[in-house]
Amino acid sequence: METRNQNSLEVKPYQPVNETSDEVVGDQTGSRFKYLEGHPRQYRFDAKEGLFNINGTDKLDSSLTFQPIAWRIFTDNILNMGTKNWAEIFFIDEKNCVSALLFHGYSVDNIFRLIEPLFYDDLTLADVVVTAVAQKKENTRIQPKGVYYIANFSYQPADPARTAELKAFVQEHKIFRQETLTDIANVKTAFNYYNPFHHLNEQEMLDGTDVNLVN
Repeated sequence: METRNQNSLEVKPYQPVNETSDEVVGDQTGSRFKYLEGHPRQYRFDAKEGLFNINGTDKLDSSLTFQPIAWRIFTDNILNMGTKNWAEIFFIDEKNCVSALLFHGYSVDNIFRLIEPLFYDDLTLADVVVTAVAQKKENTRIQPKGVYYIANFSYQPADPARTAELKAFVQEHKIFRQETLTDIANVKTAFNYYNPFHHLNEQEMLDGTDVNLVN
């Protein structure tokens, strides 16, 4: 593992330091956060059960609290689910893993309702801790009634030191999920999201050469 002396090189807020040796410790990049580029840990919101889970198998609770580090709200046909409105939010979970969470449908509308007051307070989702809670709904247009869940969101101010640590990490890492990436997504808003297709087009315009996108 590469080590760096705290006295000779700047130590980033997200890099843990051994107090005895003044060496940066962590993963291969010296980070306390785990991230395999393009492959974040997958959290899911099950709109049928009203529960969150990890990788579709490890069931959690009906609520989830996290501090976003990056996101995008977009329309696309992904995961063989047809064209929908999506909100893809990235965060660091309790095990210090970069994680991704997808919402669609009415839940996306609720995220917009959360973003609006933050905007007028000169804040973003990256400045707060968000709690998503499953809310039960019934479709009365069919018989028997169909039951489903949407996510409602609330927030509270985040710790400034934690926020600075997360923002420093994101500035030096490419945050995206390969599995949900296409070149036809209609992105309505994004923050700290790295789109390889966008950067590919920029590179082509700069040097006039073909650049291969590696999956």
